[in-house]
Amino acid sequence: MPKASLLICDDSNMARKQLLRALPADWPVTVSQASNGQEALELLRAAHFDLLLLDLTMPVLDGYGVLTALKAEGREQKVIVVSGDVQDEAVRRVQELGALAFLKKPGDPELLRQTLDKLGFLNTPAALAKPVAPALSEPTVSFRDAFREVVNVAMGQAAALLARVLGVFVQLPIPNVNILEVSELHMALADAQRGNGLTAVCQGYIGGGICGEALLIFHDSEVADMAKLMDWQQQDFSAMEMLLDMSSVLIGACLSGIAAQLDVSFSQGHPQILGEHASIDELIRINGQRWRKTLAVEVSYSIEGHNIHFDLLLLFTEDSVPLLTNKLAYLME
Repeated sequence: MPKASLLICDDSNMARKQLLRALPADWPVTVSQASNGQEALELLRAAHFDLLLLDLTMPVLDGYGVLTALKAEGREQKVIVVSGDVQDEAVRRVQELGALAFLKKPGDPELLRQTLDKLGFLNTPAALAKPVAPALSEPTVSFRDAFREVVNVAMGQAAALLARVLGVFVQLPIPNVNILEVSELHMALADAQRGNGLTAVCQGYIGGGICGEALLIFHDSEVADMAKLMDWQQQDFSAMEMLLDMSSVLIGACLSGIAAQLDVSFSQGHPQILGEHASIDELIRINGQRWRKTLAVEVSYSIEGHNIHFDLLLLFTEDSVPLLTNKLAYLME
């Protein structure tokens, strides 16, 4: 019986592993993998694949770039996008570029099966098909890769909420995940405080023994543009109150996305504007002991069509890392 040929393209080892495990066990399929869009295009040009499962946010060449190139080259490649960027506009754009379907991360086995069946990929009688799971080569997943993918899904959910609130398209980056010494963190945050008129909103969080601080950093020159986008015309409120309002939405949505995947529940403190209520130096002085080594997650959002950029930093305490590792263990195995 001829097997279907499948290419999975995603820069995250964990995302590829999740998709491999989500494939129907009774689907006779051979699977190849690519870690960015350029790799995928080279494989697609060299050989035929019945189906491409494609991520959007990747280095070198993203999913939009792959779809655009396939269209420009006249390749009638069947594509299902599987992405953490769940903005309505993202779904519309990939369908306009020729994607047959859009599935949100993490890949749901039943929804994937239904989609494959609907598109005619599972029309082989299940009784004749051989289980394929043991033959698939699963990538090894590190803590950093696993946590970066969790953050990727969460930041996509946060961006979708922000996009609906503001009526814009939010451009998503690949999140940076690093373990920083307290001295490195101090230098980075001190630079942010000094640098070129930045305003930072800080909000603490704790849950299941995991705790830290979220920082949302804005360029002062962009605050007025953001206020205009939010239609913040009430004279009774300041631009700083607008930032606090937006920070609560974005930080809350991102933390909720992480919590849902890790099966924890975070309680959040009140957001504060650093400099008004506390300085970055004071933040580090208070948390210095807990932050001997900090798990730092950086997400740099930008809004398409506007000169608006802001950075979200999630700073997890050193004591949180073993707990996060335990929560991620089942995803990394």
